[in-house]
Amino acid sequence: MEQVDVGLWGVLIAILGGAIRVSTPFIFVSLGELLTERSGRFNLGLEGTLVFGAMSGYAVAYETNSAFVGVLAAAAAGACFGLLHGWICKFKGVNDIAVGIAMMLLGMGLAFFFGKPYIQPQAPDLPAISLGWWSDIPQLRAALEVNVLFIVGGLLALAIAWMLRTTRMGLRLRVVGDSTDAARAMGLSPDRIRLLATGAGGAMAGVGGAYLSLYYPGSWTEGISSGQGLMAIALVIFARWNPINCFWAALLFGGAGALGPALQSVGITEGYYLFGAAPYALTLGLLILTSAPDRAVQGAPLALTLTK
Repeated sequence: MEQVDVGLWGVLIAILGGAIRVSTPFIFVSLGELLTERSGRFNLGLEGTLVFGAMSGYAVAYETNSAFVGVLAAAAAGACFGLLHGWICKFKGVNDIAVGIAMMLLGMGLAFFFGKPYIQPQAPDLPAISLGWWSDIPQLRAALEVNVLFIVGGLLALAIAWMLRTTRMGLRLRVVGDSTDAARAMGLSPDRIRLLATGAGGAMAGVGGAYLSLYYPGSWTEGISSGQGLMAIALVIFARWNPINCFWAALLFGGAGALGPALQSVGITEGYYLFGAAPYALTLGLLILTSAPDRAVQGAPLALTLTK
């Protein structure tokens, strides 16, 4: 493909394309964590769910020669992890955070063990939609190759926002997330609702993992997640537990992750690894900014352990 010298505009184009590609797992994991936290429960295990979903999706896609079947398998695997997490947490005296850490280690360990045979084989990739067909600049057309899961993630954010605001299901989820006693007074079962929310959140994290292995970077390796499941928790806090804000915050995190490769694409290689740490620095900065006493609980479900 013929390359066109676009100068510094190339950095912006590369960041745009990178933000779209890198943000997709953040979208799914953050929306999954948002649902879980809206029910009044933390799930720090989504990093392990993400990695296990990536392995499961890749393995099933390779065996069935269908990337979409792989995505469904990743969602099912993630849902199983979420349901297991939710079931364990219903017992008295069990700590959400401790269970989440254990589930994270379990998911990563199982993924590494069962994923060994699939490190070399090539599974089919998820298709992309070209939104840059109108441009004559090859770099811009490549940057606007949008995977279908990115679009699904955007629609999912809108659907969750609508559900939380206008439906009976959303009202029940918000009531359980704010007050267990009020939920019981309304005849609701907090344990059941939190179980379902945690399972749905796990399924979304599994889909995010399938995106990593089946599209970008598009292979199964043991270090595929780079901590995205954990960073998504900071993203949810930064987004103030709002699904639409999660989508835009995910794009911000994606742009930070694309900064290093974007600068490298125009010949700026000095300090490349420093720029590669931008997502982690952003996560740390956001946690510091959102930890102020007058901001920490703004928008947070009142039943979360963090706010007590």
